[in-house]
Amino acid sequence: MIQIHDKNFIPFIDKPQIQNKICEIGRELSNNYQGHELVFISILNGSFMFASDLMKQITIPCEISFVKVKSYQGTSSTERVDELIGLNTNIEKKSVVILEDIVDTGITMNKVYSYLNSFNPSSLKICSLLFKPEAFKGKHKPDFVGFTIPNKFVVGFGLDYNEKGRNLEDIYQLKE
Repeated sequence: MIQIHDKNFIPFIDKPQIQNKICEIGRELSNNYQGHELVFISILNGSFMFASDLMKQITIPCEISFVKVKSYQGTSSTERVDELIGLNTNIEKKSVVILEDIVDTGITMNKVYSYLNSFNPSSLKICSLLFKPEAFKGKHKPDFVGFTIPNKFVVGFGLDYNEKGRNLEDIYQLKE
């Protein structure tokens, strides 16, 4: 068990499981996008570890760009999305894969998807390390999912609790 701020967390998904899943996703994406002009869009801050490790598994030419949004405070989604900033690459007529650490309510993803779709990519897909179907209220479910998890708060491997815990190699779940 670990403590972050005032909360206790228990181990949930360990580093070897995460790395094995990222290898699988990397193979799938490399196979699916062979011959495509591929651009990954990583959602900061949470997806930086997932994006970094995933890029090492991609065996085809690709680009990566980063955008930043914010929708979390504390342990629950605020269900509002602040401004989306940072797209610095042309995605028109390119195959785009959005990289996200977690899709829960889907509110953030709705905003990101609509924004990126306005640039007319040839395709737009979502790849998320974690997906919480019980919490999902959005329009765009992930096309590539590492782990489907229950609707419990998690931290580690890029995911934070009030900006702490992103550096953890494993993923932890809030102890109830």
